[in-house]
Amino acid sequence: MKHLKVLNKYFWKYRVRLGIGAIFIVISNYFAVLAPQVTGFIIDYVQKNFEGYHLSKKQHDYDPIVQQFIYGIEKHLPARADVFQVVILCGIVILVLALLRGFFMFLMRQTIIVMSRHIEYDQKNEVFQHYQQLDTAFYKTHSTGDLMSRMAEDVSRVRMFTGPSIMYLINLIALISLSVFFMLKRDAELTIYVLAPLPVLAITIYYVNTIINKKSERIQALLASLTTNAQESYSGIRVIKSFVQEKAMLGFFENNSEEYKKNAISLAKVESLYFPSMALLIGLSTLITIMIGGIYYINSPDRITLGTITEFIIYINMLTFPVSAIGWTASMIQRAAASQKRLNEFLKTKPGIQNPPITKNIILEGNINFNHVDFIYPHTGIHALKDFNLKIKKGQKIAVVGRTGSGKSTIAQLLLRMYDATKGNIELEGVEIRQLDIKRLREEISYVPQDVFLFSDTVENNISFGIKEGTFRTVEKASMQASVHNEISRFDQQYKTMIGERGVTLSGGQKQRISIARALIKEHGLVIFDDCLSAVDAKTENEIISNLYEYLENKTAIIITHRIFSLFHFDKIVVIEDGEIVEEGTHENLLNQNGYYAELYNRQQEQDAQSR
Repeated sequence: MKHLKVLNKYFWKYRVRLGIGAIFIVISNYFAVLAPQVTGFIIDYVQKNFEGYHLSKKQHDYDPIVQQFIYGIEKHLPARADVFQVVILCGIVILVLALLRGFFMFLMRQTIIVMSRHIEYDQKNEVFQHYQQLDTAFYKTHSTGDLMSRMAEDVSRVRMFTGPSIMYLINLIALISLSVFFMLKRDAELTIYVLAPLPVLAITIYYVNTIINKKSERIQALLASLTTNAQESYSGIRVIKSFVQEKAMLGFFENNSEEYKKNAISLAKVESLYFPSMALLIGLSTLITIMIGGIYYINSPDRITLGTITEFIIYINMLTFPVSAIGWTASMIQRAAASQKRLNEFLKTKPGIQNPPITKNIILEGNINFNHVDFIYPHTGIHALKDFNLKIKKGQKIAVVGRTGSGKSTIAQLLLRMYDATKGNIELEGVEIRQLDIKRLREEISYVPQDVFLFSDTVENNISFGIKEGTFRTVEKASMQASVHNEISRFDQQYKTMIGERGVTLSGGQKQRISIARALIKEHGLVIFDDCLSAVDAKTENEIISNLYEYLENKTAIIITHRIFSLFHFDKIVVIEDGEIVEEGTHENLLNQNGYYAELYNRQQEQDAQSR
């Protein structure tokens, strides 16, 4: 239950709904417990008309409303009134009580269940918002399927606690309290006998729910694993089909599904024994009522009447569902606690990248200084940058060249503060990057990632994703600069064409160029291209580079690549190997050094000549 304490803020937020709902529950149950008293009265009233009936000397202590009803009958009807008339009148009263109870039950659901839906809405928003605040390292070590399972399945199970469980719990307390109160007023000794099985019930509930809690945690973890398995299979379906691994993936899924099924069936078996046990104990209470009550009536008619026995039987049967629901409610609470525990694990996770208490605002123009920067990836331990030093001035065009895994992309990740440097510092406009507001920093950088990601939306919305307000003309201009406008124009719906998940309906080159257009539409002082032309042909590559001259005028550009753009004039070319700068200079200077850059350039020229 300690894991559910975090929900108190929601209960406080919706305290009016919760409070009114609780009042409706009490009123509903109040009308419910009046019906047995009216029934007991009519049983005794009918018996008065039988010969040999022994009138009990004990005065019945009815509820004031029932007493007023009985007083009205005795005052306005003759002593030997038609029994049929009294029975009909009492039947109408019982029907009215049932209708009143039903009406307030409707109101209680409209308050408490609706409240739970509001809480579910708030909690999903809280979880999603927190997910977006977590840093890149978190997503490197957690699967998408697990994240989805926690926000969907776990939040839904928590809603069962904030809605039905709370409603049934209050209903249980109200009905048991009112029933036991009137039972004790009628006959305290008989009440003790009747309620004797309840301690056994409480112990059973505690023991069984401990088992249910452990099994629920296991089931939720397996469900997350199953969701991850399915999500990865759907996302990688083309790879699965191309390697003809459908059968292998199905077998893997079946193994996970089988484990989930076994645990779910095990839980169902526990619950299947649990609920009949509840019914057995309730039935035992009914038998005790009839037996003890019958003995009292035979041996001491002055003490108890048949009406009293009838009342007790009705009370016990009224308690059947609430007492049985103890197990169901406890089970929902235990499952909710297990789910909330999983949610809390993420909600308590603090982002590794956070704003300082006081941030500095700058206009980012492109003055950058890497000062003895070391960086080690936390999830792999790879030493990506080693004593890295690099100065970039406003308006310069910098190429960062190196083999795969040399540490090129890490430079972009550090400038965007996806990670913080392990050692050293990075300065932008003379201010240490950790002192800047993260949101504003990223807003002022146009970035084309190495791994292209497109949303399941229109082409136009994908291109304009990074700007708050944009016209179709700005979208069209950016697509022209990225050399993708002509191909978009040939689509059936042009810029309104829906892109499949992760851009699955487009070619690799089209996805890259739409991603480039998404960066070019932002008019900011610093532009970073991270190996973003690997999927386009040489002609399109030259066309894009030519378009960049106009766009990059008066802007600082960092182009990370494993290819050499000989047609583009760079102010500086930086060659990285194993996280260290091994060569640095202009294109002509590096060729004259006849080192790694010259070797890469000559190899590329040979490959281009062969491709012609």
